[in-house]
Amino acid sequence: MAKLWGGRFTQPTDPLVERFTSSIGVDYRLARYDVVGSIAHAKMLGRCRIISPAESRRIVRGLERMLRLLEQGRWQANANAEDIHTDVQQTLERLIGPVARKLHTARSRNDQVSLDLRLYCRAAVDQLSLAFRAVQRSLVSVARKYERVVIPGYTHLQRAQPVLLAHHLLAYVEMLERDVERLADARKRIDVLPLGAGALAGTSLPIDRRYVAKLLGFPRVADNSMDAVSDRDFALEVVSVLANAAIHLSRLAEDFILWASEEFGLLVLDDAFATGSSLMPHKKNPDVLELIRGQAGLIVGQLTAFLTMMKGLPLSYNRDLQWDKRFVFETVEASHDALMVLERLIRHVEIKTARAQALVGSDTLYATDLAEHLVTRGVPFREAHEIIGKVVAAAERRGVPLRGLSVAELARFSKQLDRSARALINAHRSVEGKRSLGGTSPGQVRAALRRWQQRLGKR
Repeated sequence: MAKLWGGRFTQPTDPLVERFTSSIGVDYRLARYDVVGSIAHAKMLGRCRIISPAESRRIVRGLERMLRLLEQGRWQANANAEDIHTDVQQTLERLIGPVARKLHTARSRNDQVSLDLRLYCRAAVDQLSLAFRAVQRSLVSVARKYERVVIPGYTHLQRAQPVLLAHHLLAYVEMLERDVERLADARKRIDVLPLGAGALAGTSLPIDRRYVAKLLGFPRVADNSMDAVSDRDFALEVVSVLANAAIHLSRLAEDFILWASEEFGLLVLDDAFATGSSLMPHKKNPDVLELIRGQAGLIVGQLTAFLTMMKGLPLSYNRDLQWDKRFVFETVEASHDALMVLERLIRHVEIKTARAQALVGSDTLYATDLAEHLVTRGVPFREAHEIIGKVVAAAERRGVPLRGLSVAELARFSKQLDRSARALINAHRSVEGKRSLGGTSPGQVRAALRRWQQRLGKR
């Protein structure tokens, strides 16, 4: 196929080079954004009389027709084109004739691809933010459903203290909120128009970049043409935010995987979101969650590769940047898919409340409550910690739970360990006492649920 840059060359490109340098298999995703950006550019060229208003209108009509065909699924990228920019240009020429060649006036593929990628990233951020919100709403929904259920909280994967299940789930709502905030912050740096920078130096033609920015909804115009064509910070930031989010989703997946195991027995996955074994008839596997957990490694790898690629590039544009789109597209698409399936999976989980009650029957979960009881009786915390540690060790030596020790036996460790102390060995009483701001008491959690419902709205 004809090249946009072929005039200087006297020999055809080697077929192997054609295949190696082609990016159409990846950047076809930019088709819509390339056409939208081209419409704005063509309007500006006509407005500034760089091409005639009639030529501008004809080009715009052709591009708008292409956009309709694309949205109707009647135009697809040509797999033999060098890139999506070439394909759009050549398709337009077939539709409206030679006047289409004036479209590329006062722009380069260098500023064009930067614009396309920014338009893609802006749309992706908006779409991903909605997907994150959907997962947050699903977590809040399950938290409300099981608002009074108490489970063991863990540190070092060892039972630590009782917490409300809702409190545990809301911890992930908080994590995802930070991801949404980071996406919103990244969007500010996406929202800068690079078009008009040309190949690297701007143009001598009397273009109006602010007019193009207005048409495309960009609040700012890039101030430096060399930076405009070589900057990929905005794309790196999107991948970085999603890598962080992938870690959050992986941690959530791991919790659910553990809870769904027979050893925990706390959670049941809906059959629609689990798989079986080709050999073992009894298996119900959390494959969706495992894929989300594994996917985090792939996304972190994309970020690492992207950063490594960028670190040695001199100003301004270099063809290495052809790879940037693969990192962005694969990360965005994988993240969106994971969020969509996770939102539905969460809404259909079942919590085994009887099992939760059994799990919080372990007396050692209440050791901290006993230590804090001593503090309320005037015992310094370090001494209280040591006293309860000795109580726990004594119970373990005897092979009995803490409540298996009589009041007289407890009193040998401290006179303050009376009947009121033994009454603290109770799951609901334990969480009820955690009234500090942000704690796991029912009142604190209920208030948090109300806040999140108001913030996220109902679906």
